Amino acid sequence: MAENALTTAVSRHLRPLKALGRRGRTAVVDIGSNSIRLVVFDRLSRAPLPVFNERVLCGLGRGIDRTGRLDDEGIALALTNLTRFAKLVEAMAVDRFDLLATAAVRDAKNGPEFVADVEYRCNAKVTVLSGMAEARLAALGVICGMPGARGVMGDLGGGSLELVQVHDDEMQEAVTLPLGPLRLSAVANGSHEAATAEIDRHLDRVGWLGEVAAEEFYPVGGAWRQLARIHMEQSNYPLHVIHGYTMGRSQAQDLSRVVSRLGPQSLARIPGVSKKRLETLPYAALLMSCVLRRMQPSKVIFSAFGLREGHLFDLLSAEEQARDPLLVAAADLAESEGRFGDLGAEIDAWCAPLFPDDSEEEARLRRAAAHLADIAWREHPDYRAVQALYRLLRLPLIAVDHDERAFLAYTAFIRYGGKANGSTASTPLQLMSQRQGERARMLGEAMRLAITISGGTRQILRRTALVRENGRLHMHLPDDGSVVGGDAVERRLKALAKAAGLKAGHIV
Repeated sequence: MAENALTTAVSRHLRPLKALGRRGRTAVVDIGSNSIRLVVFDRLSRAPLPVFNERVLCGLGRGIDRTGRLDDEGIALALTNLTRFAKLVEAMAVDRFDLLATAAVRDAKNGPEFVADVEYRCNAKVTVLSGMAEARLAALGVICGMPGARGVMGDLGGGSLELVQVHDDEMQEAVTLPLGPLRLSAVANGSHEAATAEIDRHLDRVGWLGEVAAEEFYPVGGAWRQLARIHMEQSNYPLHVIHGYTMGRSQAQDLSRVVSRLGPQSLARIPGVSKKRLETLPYAALLMSCVLRRMQPSKVIFSAFGLREGHLFDLLSAEEQARDPLLVAAADLAESEGRFGDLGAEIDAWCAPLFPDDSEEEARLRRAAAHLADIAWREHPDYRAVQALYRLLRLPLIAVDHDERAFLAYTAFIRYGGKANGSTASTPLQLMSQRQGERARMLGEAMRLAITISGGTRQILRRTALVRENGRLHMHLPDDGSVVGGDAVERRLKALAKAAGLKAGHIV
């Protein structure tokens, strides 16, 4: 289905609850077939930052194919926790509170009754999304978190699977299928073969899935994120960040095939597997296996962004949507935490002579690192380097791959005097290429020198400059004596020259 049809489908369902505060907090509740989740975001932004996040596995859609109704125990659990969510949101004084319901609620005979009860308890409107609206918002979540995504987004909930083809921030083909793990468990009744047949019966309708081979698959949803966590544990991956975690197709196929055959007792022995997912995880893995078999993607890239973030993205203006979320987040952080505001543009321009051959993407990362150059000044001097490293490795940044995240963290580590090849730096060094590591070390030393000569002030930094000349690296100061070098400046110029493969020149 074309994007305009998807846009029309969702526009009928989404209605503002009240006037939006541009800088105010926004709360979104996703009422799914298996879980409900509240996320409160700091503001409506291209780089939304969660300030509160809570999930409850209720199983609303358990048995819905047999009974046609929402599960009674699931309803009781959901109502209790949705009431709690509403009270929390009220106390947080959010500017917007949106409740979005998906497959189970829209399909159940008692869905309208449940919605009325929720609206009464929460004093807020519930938007019941159509399948196409749900698919569109989930795809927008991937586009929000991974600009330029090219392939297929798959959003797996407890009661449905949405597949949307995305190309360069545009949505093309889309389909919603009644293939959530809760539904599969009811249909298959423990039979792997019956579950496979049911999946294949529905995927046979999605002819275009086989036409996007060699592109990328972007899994969304808690059950599929659980598979990523299992793979991280099994492979001793050094960074436990789901967003952007990448697996080769064969790796993902092997993992999903094995997990789809495991029983609850076997799964319970795997570190990190939620007890509440023991029954449904094999079906989620089987769905992954079947989709990969048909699509044959080049690789699998997990997205932590989905329907909720897509909903926020959809509320932004076109101008705001077009902004780079990594640079937005880095600049916002610098402005709020820097000693003298955001010096990112000035530091980037100051360091640029060292990187004449940077690609567009490398220049983008350099700019982000420059924004973050003063991120750890409040920390104890003995721990600034390690604190900066760990913070940037784990900060909820988007539009950044794991090797790029490692680049930013390692650059900040060096900027604060971290030992380049010490054991503390082992995680980013494992994730980066040799070129990335060398550039990060140069940039970190350059930022360290920039902060030293200027004291972190814009007016002094603008009056100094780095100059490469005949294999030497010089620093130029103004002729009027308003900026003076010193021992620390000389030492850091030498360290930077060494990292850049140059000889230290003069401070003139």
